[in-house]
Amino acid sequence: MSYSNLLECTRRGLYCPAGDFYVDPWDRVDHAILTHAHADHARWGCKRYLAARSSEALLKVRLSNSIDLQTLDYGETLRIHNALVSLHPAGHILGSSQVRIEVDGKVALITGDYKLQPDPTCSAWEPVRCDLMVTESTFGLPVFQWPETQLVIKQLVAWWHENQKQGRTSVILAYSVGKAQRIIAEVVRLCGVEVAKDMAVHGAMLGPNRAYRNSGIEIPDLPSAASLSSDHDWSKALILGPPSSQGTGWIKRFSDPSIAMASGWMAIRGTRRRRNVDRGFVLSDHIDWPDLLRAIDACRPETVWVTHGFTDVVARYLMHQGIEAEVLQTHFSGDESEPIISEDA
Repeated sequence: MSYSNLLECTRRGLYCPAGDFYVDPWDRVDHAILTHAHADHARWGCKRYLAARSSEALLKVRLSNSIDLQTLDYGETLRIHNALVSLHPAGHILGSSQVRIEVDGKVALITGDYKLQPDPTCSAWEPVRCDLMVTESTFGLPVFQWPETQLVIKQLVAWWHENQKQGRTSVILAYSVGKAQRIIAEVVRLCGVEVAKDMAVHGAMLGPNRAYRNSGIEIPDLPSAASLSSDHDWSKALILGPPSSQGTGWIKRFSDPSIAMASGWMAIRGTRRRRNVDRGFVLSDHIDWPDLLRAIDACRPETVWVTHGFTDVVARYLMHQGIEAEVLQTHFSGDESEPIISEDA
């Protein structure tokens, strides 16, 4: 089936001819609809942006307070030229959205990045019936099957407590937007808000944390580790830093740290060794293999376009199941690209 008036992939990104707009463009365009605030999906320099209302604070931290941003509530419909557009929860990070586009009775759904696991820091994913589904496949292999989040957080806290007994600083590497806030919220929910007195973050997380709190997400106002005195006792601390901080002067301020990483990639044997970390916690803000298949089944598309990740595997599997599928080449990376932050951040 042809979807040429509904959606096409161009050199600037996914484009809707009937509405004359792009979804998560990878070049500067006049009108961009954004699925979420990660750097590979929300690019600076477009004339006008449209996104979910709950993403506003975070997008302005990531892009600028001066951007021309229009927002919609989830489920609210907007006509843009000859297209009807609505945004629906994606469950990825705060304000993340699936973009539903309807033209002449046909519906396309661009998932952006998404997950089905519960997350206290963002709205839960919702299925959207569609004819064409554009889905990510960052972890689109059967080996990727996420454990229950509560189990992972209990393992993380047990690792932290063991390090406290040994007088070692616990440093957990996690992406600055989404993953870090999810970990903070889950640890506080498990242990109580009083644990915040022993927690601190890298400076790259201060702005995103503030945006989450300004959006009504309950996470404590943690200090920057760099703002504490040089003789601070780190022996009981849990510190969150971005993966890019590993091996920098920032992390060297902690004496004898035990370093862990929270990522879906920790499900692959040998990843922890390659990343040179002591522990790996399997925690991802992307969909795993079983939930990817559940999501497609719930949305009931006739055609699936598969982007970033294990696209060939997913497309072949779907075609074997009788679903028309093809690989779509995009510039999305599947994980946020961490900013380069000074060692003193």
